[in-house]
Amino acid sequence: MNNFSKLKDLVMSLEDDFSKFYDKQNAAAGTRVRKGMQELKTMAQAFRTEVQNTKNASAGAAAPAAGAKKAAPAKKAAPAAAKAAPAKKAAAKK
Repeated sequence: MNNFSKLKDLVMSLEDDFSKFYDKQNAAAGTRVRKGMQELKTMAQAFRTEVQNTKNASAGAAAPAAGAKKAAPAKKAAPAAAKAAPAKKAAAKK
């Protein structure tokens, strides 16, 4: 839950800069908003990776305990290649 608190703190810290940028047209506040949004993006990606790794670790630990392996999904047949029209040869003009 600590990650959620960090996320909320970052968003709340940007509130004043959003207001200054949109209400007062303060360009410097816009720069701070962009910087904060980049931090938010980076933080969100790190959280996504952490959640996925945690999920995979718990799923990986549960699979051997069950003793059954998951069957690989069947591959779909490749669509038949469309017949290409024969290339026209350019007549050489002399």
